Amino acid sequence: MEKGKTQNSDYVVVKAIDDGVSVIGLTRGTDTKFHHSEKLDKGEVIIAQFTEHTSAIKVRGHAKILTLFGEIESEMKK
Repeated sequence: MEKGKTQNSDYVVVKAIDDGVSVIGLTRGTDTKFHHSEKLDKGEVIIAQFTEHTSAIKVRGHAKILTLFGEIESEMKK
């Protein structure tokens, strides 16, 4: 793969419904590791992209998540 080219250019939009939502990028490869983390407050939005380094995105907290496949709402841990 050419340097700078993405393996998959799908985007995910995460909107925090409550304060303290974590959006965590996980690496691609044989060992999955955290490589980036963001904290969102209520109303904040982040647009994330899957790349040659990012194979998964974890959302912790109450948020609305929009993808090419539809919309889902994460729940707060009780």
